[in-house]
Amino acid sequence: MMEVTDALKEKKTDKELYSYQKGAIDQIFEKFETAPDDYHLLYQLPTGGGKTVIFSEIVRQYLKLHNKKVLVMTHRVELCKQTSEMLTSFGVVNKVVNSTANLSDQAKYSCFVAMVETLNNRLNDDKLDISDIGLVIIDEAHYNSFTKLFKFFEKSFILGVTATPLSSNRNLPMKDNYQELIVGESIQSLIDNEFLAQIEVFQYNMGLTSLEIGSNGDYTVKSSDDLYSGVNMLDRLLEAYRTHSSGKKTLIFNNGINTSIQVYYHLKAEGLPVMHLDNTATKKQRKQILNWFRETPDAILTSVSILTTGFDEPSIDTIILNRATRSLTLYFQMIGRGSRMWNNKTKFSVIDLGNNFQRFGPWEAPLDWQAIFNSPDFFMDRLVSDEELESNFRYEMPEEVRNEFAKSENVYFDIKQTYQDSVAKGESSKVILERSIEQHARICVENSEDVYDALALAKMLGDDIDHRIEKYAQCISKSTGNFISWLKEDYRLKFRNYLRENFDEIFEEIHGYAPEE
Repeated sequence: MMEVTDALKEKKTDKELYSYQKGAIDQIFEKFETAPDDYHLLYQLPTGGGKTVIFSEIVRQYLKLHNKKVLVMTHRVELCKQTSEMLTSFGVVNKVVNSTANLSDQAKYSCFVAMVETLNNRLNDDKLDISDIGLVIIDEAHYNSFTKLFKFFEKSFILGVTATPLSSNRNLPMKDNYQELIVGESIQSLIDNEFLAQIEVFQYNMGLTSLEIGSNGDYTVKSSDDLYSGVNMLDRLLEAYRTHSSGKKTLIFNNGINTSIQVYYHLKAEGLPVMHLDNTATKKQRKQILNWFRETPDAILTSVSILTTGFDEPSIDTIILNRATRSLTLYFQMIGRGSRMWNNKTKFSVIDLGNNFQRFGPWEAPLDWQAIFNSPDFFMDRLVSDEELESNFRYEMPEEVRNEFAKSENVYFDIKQTYQDSVAKGESSKVILERSIEQHARICVENSEDVYDALALAKMLGDDIDHRIEKYAQCISKSTGNFISWLKEDYRLKFRNYLRENFDEIFEEIHGYAPEE
């Protein structure tokens, strides 16, 4: 990878390229000259680094130097339009091949922009002449929908561009379709040279063991909806927003439409400026919602994956990952929506409600993309499981809750250690929750004058209770959603009853005298 110099910091005027972009173009053109005509090359550059700018300049130069045509492939309508506009701004006259395009004048064009499915139909119908296409550029090349079209371009140079050279389908690794990877500037380099904003991360330890992994290797929409649509999770989202993003432009990513709708109603009920967007919206609705989001300084937009690509709103202050993912690509795409510099914006925030930073590591941390490209299975197999992640969690009370228990020196209870101790003694696993209830009751009584105070404090321990139950479920290897939900309700009921029945005794033990009647 080329060394970053001070020249990087020169801001672009008109279509002037940054030095790292020029360096990438030089590397790619060297391959045009030295590699076979049917070579498959992959180029990686982080979201926000200007991949479209780079390949638009490549098209412009290629058409000057070669007596052949160029085809650019995208996978979404928005990207198709944006790519065409960028090429035009570089002086490249191009034709968009969509479902309504008239191809009778195709001979006049040297550059085409097309979506995968439309192009596939046109090629199968033999309606597009591709005999003189020398270069095929594939945007967002990690999507596997493109590979079915490779058979039409066996004599063309194929250049794939992506932020994450890791296939969206584990069974179809990118190394099988591309012979070489060129790695561009790192995220940290782009941050250091003021091309991307600094990141500030707020992580929450989330209990995710009820999530199920689907055939695509990521968490299923249903299990995500079941978890994230719950009142506890909605309240946690609201609390996280108020603590770290109140009044800031915020984009929320969810894994299911139902979750996003529930988030919308939950935040709207609090009087917050929020709208919901998913792929069922019409073009008109989508445009109206995105215009509102752009023009409203404190807007909150809750969405479902639809804005991970082909969407650029640099005024975003905060990204909330209200979901977990096992897709490295999606992880980078979601965070990348907030990373662009804009006006006086030099940093952005990410609120992680899916343990994603613990799963993948910091967004700006260096990754060995060559190793991931060459050995994707090795990378995927090393992803830490939710069980392992959560086994290391230690619940910390929020400051405002901890203040209510100020008279208690220690409020933490180690479920895992208690379980191990009880197993070693041959005790029943149910004693763990009994001891947890006893400890919870004690800290409530320590900070109360009467049983009513204690019961009020008990209500404040909901997150702590949930964390303990999830830890307990991990210990006993039972983690179905219904079982955990039942345990949480049962614990709360037994906890309240225990407080009522034992308050006087605990109070006297602590203080040495009985509570006043």
